[in-house]
Amino acid sequence: MIHKSLEEVHESVKPMSKNTLWKRILAFFGPAYLVSVGYMDPGNWATDIAGGSQYGYSLIWVLVMSNIMAIILQSLSARLGIVYKKDLAQINREIYPSFINIPLYILAEIAIAACDLAEIIGMAIGLKLLFGLPMIYGVLITAFDTFLLLYLQKFGIRRMEAFIISLIAIIFLSFSIELFLVKPSFTEIIGGLQPMLADENALYIAIGIIGATVMPHNLYLHSSLVQTRKIDNDDASKRKAIKWNFIDSTIALNLALLVNASILILAASVFHKNGMNDIASIEEAYALLSPLVGTTLAPILFAVALIASGQSSTVTGTLAGQIVMEGYLQIRINPWLRRIITRLVAIVPALVVIALFGEQKMTQLLIFSQIILSIQLAFAIIPLIYAVSNKKMMGNFVIKPWLIFVSILITILILVLNIEMVIQEVKNLLQNTHHFLFHFSIWLGVFLLSALLLFTLFYPLIKARKTAKYSGIHKQNIEFKNLELAPYQNIALALDFGTKDNVVIANALKYVHANTHLVLIHVVESAGAKILGKELNDYESNEDLANLKSYQNLLIEKGIHVSYELGYRNRISEIVRICNEQKIDMLIMGAHGHKGVFDFIYGHTIDAVRHQLNIPVLIVK
Repeated sequence: MIHKSLEEVHESVKPMSKNTLWKRILAFFGPAYLVSVGYMDPGNWATDIAGGSQYGYSLIWVLVMSNIMAIILQSLSARLGIVYKKDLAQINREIYPSFINIPLYILAEIAIAACDLAEIIGMAIGLKLLFGLPMIYGVLITAFDTFLLLYLQKFGIRRMEAFIISLIAIIFLSFSIELFLVKPSFTEIIGGLQPMLADENALYIAIGIIGATVMPHNLYLHSSLVQTRKIDNDDASKRKAIKWNFIDSTIALNLALLVNASILILAASVFHKNGMNDIASIEEAYALLSPLVGTTLAPILFAVALIASGQSSTVTGTLAGQIVMEGYLQIRINPWLRRIITRLVAIVPALVVIALFGEQKMTQLLIFSQIILSIQLAFAIIPLIYAVSNKKMMGNFVIKPWLIFVSILITILILVLNIEMVIQEVKNLLQNTHHFLFHFSIWLGVFLLSALLLFTLFYPLIKARKTAKYSGIHKQNIEFKNLELAPYQNIALALDFGTKDNVVIANALKYVHANTHLVLIHVVESAGAKILGKELNDYESNEDLANLKSYQNLLIEKGIHVSYELGYRNRISEIVRICNEQKIDMLIMGAHGHKGVFDFIYGHTIDAVRHQLNIPVLIVK
């Protein structure tokens, strides 16, 4: 029996349904909360504590500015997904040639790994503080939460959003109590809104705060998550969706601002005011809270919030990674394998740092991960601004000139800060090491990043992409050759819109007679499909539906009775379900030819399907 427990959840994510006004509005709310957890992850803690302890309240303006930038950029990302029904990775594949896209993909994966590294370190530190667990064991334990997202997906998008919101509530409540205990100076907090940077180190921390706040992988994620809402294609529906998603983003990201500001204010009130200006370590902050605040409750709340922060942040890593991989490379692998790869890429550096330098260097690694995120920001923002300001792509929803201007200013600010930081870091590296190969590697890296930045910035303006538009995960092949009508009764054809479809259909036609009914089957397995199922209304599912209709029309022209079924989530269970419901007599499937380790990477369907069906299964190559 096929499990259908998520059907009720899907119905709750239909903003245009006949529910009450408030239910329709609330149906839009949710994607921004999944995005917002990345804005309050453990990477923010290290930069906020360092900024608060060294410079008091004077860097609050950086948090506020970063939050405004985040709201603008995330709203642009949501607009892109709602109007164009593609995520940012798919857009980049459409706009840029491969020699730009491959480096952009690699940088996006590095950003995701850097974010995951921050989550690992934060969780490990939290476990150490609360339970005394050595860091190396805490890092290894984080490997087991790799399947948390996969487990949550079973319950649908609304349950996942509820889980995230509950963790955000724990973090927010913990710091609300902390601020009540330390009683910060309201006047000095207001003074911290005045823009100023005391020295070069303040610039380094400010860039870290920006990198920790404006998360590049979240721009990819948000443009995809908004497509989990079923939005009609008329302008009024899209305009309403853009409006409510903007409100959703504003509320969620302002909550993240309050959390980040609370951490910085806590560090300024407790450490900076007591002359402790070099507290850059989360462990130091935890150890000093109790004696300085005067209660053991303060460090406990601090550690609980840290664990909740790390655990909530880990949810978005797999989705972002899957979206980036599918969009740039048009490759889809099993989600659990994708999660393991992402987590291993982040765990290895953490283990190496502990083994070579000790646990005391983990906070520096945490801050460095945020610098990596900040460097990658421009490579995500530039294509986003180009896309949402392109009239051909956005139609009536192209952003206004004033918003283009503001977005360009944000990009320039990020570029200037990053260039200044790179200059500082290159100077330090070259002064400390005089080996020729090291100098050559540094300058080569700077040159390649600069060249990629220039190509990313100017390529869309100089030359339109000559290659074909993005065609989705599946390549079409609807030319049928050497087909012969021949005798068989309900025959199902499992199709993937690849080159093997021609052979599958040709074999099916050998069994067709006057009363034969063909059922064309395809299963959508994207990140959105796994969460929303049949309520999905994104570019890929619409493209797959159009392909099935094209196949149907070509076969109807040959006098064949044909229908089609589009399945969602799991190709094995969906093929079995459709065959049972349609009373199929024979199933025809194409073999992809991969085996061994490739079955492990891509998954295998044929064996699993044939063992669950009591009908003939014809496998063709």
